[in-house]
Amino acid sequence: MEEQWLSVGKVVNTHGIRGDLKVISQTDFIEERFAVGSELILLSPDHSQQLKVTVQSSRLHKELIIVKLKGYDNINDVEKYKGWSLKVTKDNLVELEEGEYYHHQIIGCRVVTEEGEELGVISEILVPGANDVWVVDQPKGKQVLIPVIDEVLLNVDVANKLVTVRLMEGLI
Repeated sequence: MEEQWLSVGKVVNTHGIRGDLKVISQTDFIEERFAVGSELILLSPDHSQQLKVTVQSSRLHKELIIVKLKGYDNINDVEKYKGWSLKVTKDNLVELEEGEYYHHQIIGCRVVTEEGEELGVISEILVPGANDVWVVDQPKGKQVLIPVIDEVLLNVDVANKLVTVRLMEGLI
């Protein structure tokens, strides 16, 4: 069985000459994922190459994370990893509180109204600011944007891949 990966970051550039990498975070768990000793997988853009790496150090820098990997002490060692993704396996999931979900649990869920009307399937999650927005692809090709707020979300059943919503006026 092929392992399933979860993205935690993307290498966008090098930083300095000592092998540090600039990483855009793709996780809500920066402290855990980029902690000293954390094991990550570097995955090439075409998924043809993967490399197990260990975090030696990390720090926040502006909107990025500067990551130093063990055994990579020179810019020439890490320059080839620009554009690569940093991943973890699904068995490295952090336990979430009730009412919190991973993106991979939500994408693919069917969405129905409280009256039982089928709206479509969640295809994407947008993170614009105050709250997430779930993009629901309708059968007719249109999309519905569902704000992830208590007034709209009535029930999320990840086991059965079903989300029940209350449509606010003007939402569709």
